[in-house]
Amino acid sequence: MDKKEVVLTGIKPTGDLHIGNYLGAIEPSLEAAKVGGGYFFVADLHALNQENSPQKLSRHVWSVAAAWLASGLDPDKHVFYRQSDIGEIAELSVILSAITPKRLMNNAHAYKAFGDRNARRGKDPDSGINMGLYTYPILMAADILAVQADIVPVGKDQIQHVEIARDLAGRFNRIYKGQYLTLPNYVLAREVSAVRGTDGQKMSKSYDNTIPLFTTPEVWEKIVKKIVTDTKVSQPEDSAVFEIFQSIASKKESAELLADLRSGKIRWGEAKEKLYNAIKDRFGRMSEDYFSWMDSPEKIRDIFEKGKAEVKPIAQKTLNTVKKATGL
Repeated sequence: MDKKEVVLTGIKPTGDLHIGNYLGAIEPSLEAAKVGGGYFFVADLHALNQENSPQKLSRHVWSVAAAWLASGLDPDKHVFYRQSDIGEIAELSVILSAITPKRLMNNAHAYKAFGDRNARRGKDPDSGINMGLYTYPILMAADILAVQADIVPVGKDQIQHVEIARDLAGRFNRIYKGQYLTLPNYVLAREVSAVRGTDGQKMSKSYDNTIPLFTTPEVWEKIVKKIVTDTKVSQPEDSAVFEIFQSIASKKESAELLADLRSGKIRWGEAKEKLYNAIKDRFGRMSEDYFSWMDSPEKIRDIFEKGKAEVKPIAQKTLNTVKKATGL
């Protein structure tokens, strides 16, 4: 019987999610995992590079876990675990560091982008850069290689990280003359057009134009009502109201709303009401499930323990193989 391919997705615990996060990352990742054995992990070690408040980090871990479970991640079909529970990942990262050329890290996109931003601001290029950020691709490679992942669904900005993991796996195999580590491949997650925020720009917390993914209907309604509209706009398809509606509603519903707006059959107040209802229909039950998970941290803990029990032996086998190859 052929080995089922391992599909791995890492989830970084960040702040509160908005509907753009769901449509652009969560939904495509869950779809991609259907092609094989889906492994999902909360990348809490990676989060240490930016978050040094233990209270906030802990909350973010539980929140992102609850978000993905509410969004459809099924712990009976997918393996869901916490990165820091698998100590073998960190140890493998140290071993990989010993064979990683420094130039590879110098050319890593995240590090270069941070340095370039510093330079534009007249700062030292390395200002504010810690070694966690600098060696981020090595730890990510360890995440991937520890479970011998075959496929890693990513967006375009993450392709380089999978390529680095593949390079390091190949380099290790060549140095120690054996096929010890699986060379992973990336697949591009389904392309999703940028979801527009309440001001018409890309939905982003930095623009303060987001619609929360998990909240109450009252908050959704309040936010939608505040979306600024131009009653003189000649192309309603360019409005924030319509663009957000289009991103969450069906093609048929979007076409009907656009036709009604163009003909003047409905006004912006009615269009906002339709948008509010679309948000509530699409994310209402999901939001309720999220708060239910957040009220039951012991259930999330049990899921993490189940994931740990499944992943740890795999990571331990990989680490033992690697250590034996190196002579450790």
